[in-house]
Amino acid sequence: MSKGQYLTSYQQDIVKRFYAHRDTVLANRLQEIVSELAVASPGKAADKLWQRAADTMLKAGADKADVEQITTPRNLADLARIAGELASAPASKRESPAKRRPASDDF
Repeated sequence: MSKGQYLTSYQQDIVKRFYAHRDTVLANRLQEIVSELAVASPGKAADKLWQRAADTMLKAGADKADVEQITTPRNLADLARIAGELASAPASKRESPAKRRPASDDF
């Protein structure tokens, strides 16, 4: 048996798709946490949800200081705003209409 870990092409495709859609998954997860926090009563459950929100924002690439500013005072409105911004970010990565070919080349 050879040393090292080798992935089949099928497994490599799965890994590529995971990382390609990771930002969308994290944005959806953060939106779900906001929804759960909106109806959660104060206590241990809410504490765990705020910790999950902080971890999710860090995984999404947010700055640690920004995460602290939102999670320390437990500002749900700011958390919801950040979740909305993360959800709309993948759409901005799409090709803009200005970069498409002109309509005259379509015939």
